Amino acid sequence: MSEWLSGRRAGTFARVSPLRRCSRTACGRAAVATLTYIYADSTAVVGPLATYAEPHSYDLCEDHAAKLTAPRGWEVLRLDVDAGAVTPNSDDLEALANAVREAARPAAAPDAGTFVETGRRGHLRVLKTEP
Repeated sequence: MSEWLSGRRAGTFARVSPLRRCSRTACGRAAVATLTYIYADSTAVVGPLATYAEPHSYDLCEDHAAKLTAPRGWEVLRLDVDAGAVTPNSDDLEALANAVREAARPAAAPDAGTFVETGRRGHLRVLKTEP
């Protein structure tokens, strides 16, 4: 039993990848496009990879995005998908690092002399600025 918990048994844990994968069954390629259905207009839209994975959209690899067909009576709208723009580059990583640094910086505390506590409810305080 301990070999199952420790993960020493070969092949028992799937590797987790930070990349989003194609939604098609048995396709493990990286996703470069997002498929969304607009049922009211009978339209399937294939566009650039969405920023966030959503439950009503499907991520597709380059091959599946190119070969997608729609049911009879439906229209396929293909927006420009640039596969090269999907992969992260050094600018993306630098922007992410700068955002993390900015979030970690302590906020400048307001001058304690300019506020007067006028009330308290639990852990919350009501502060009023002095004129």
